[in-house]
Amino acid sequence: MRHGKKFNHLGRKPAHRKAMLSNMASSLILHKRINTTVAKAKALRLFVEPLLTKSKTDSTHSRRVVFSYLQNKHSVSELFRDVAPKIADRPGGYTRILKTGNRLGDNAEMCFIELVDFNETYTTEKKAAKKTRRRGGSGKGAVKAAPKKEEAPVAAVEEAEIVGETVEVEAKVDTSTSSAPEVEEVKKEAKAEEKTEEAPKTEAKTEEAPKAEESKDEKAADEKDEKKSE
Repeated sequence: MRHGKKFNHLGRKPAHRKAMLSNMASSLILHKRINTTVAKAKALRLFVEPLLTKSKTDSTHSRRVVFSYLQNKHSVSELFRDVAPKIADRPGGYTRILKTGNRLGDNAEMCFIELVDFNETYTTEKKAAKKTRRRGGSGKGAVKAAPKKEEAPVAAVEEAEIVGETVEVEAKVDTSTSSAPEVEEVKKEAKAEEKTEEAPKTEAKTEEAPKAEESKDEKAADEKDEKKSE
């Protein structure tokens, strides 16, 4: 019969039960998450949450009270150094129980009990998604941006004027501001002009060749006349 049974005794005597809960609380503080049965997890939650509330006031008295329950100086220092700052703004509810199914041997209901503020999957805040805009498109609202012309280097022009090299700098500026297709067209036109200038030269050479032949014929005729006269 359960007359006056206000809490789960977990099938153990008081000393055994307190030692077990103390060890489980130390493991929970050190590892932030442990695997146990649901009955033990509920009993542990009642045992450890008052200690977590006590750790919010970091004083010698608070440390001595917590140490009397945990009996582990490493877990006490971990609680006041790392856990207390994270739970400072939380008014209770420091632990979470996640059920994982039944155990194979005795079919006991198993679970994870963890500290709420140390589970990154639940505590990470979602970042606001950035608004994106699409460029181009075939719609009416699509406007193509005109290519920007590069500005002439004013400082370079001024320096060149001081030295006396204004002509060369202006030529450089013109080539930099002009687009690549225009430069290619200018080069093609210059090559075409050079070819046209070379063509008359070749014709002049061809005209000179008959003159040389005529002079040879005249010389041969003069020599024949001289021989005849002799």
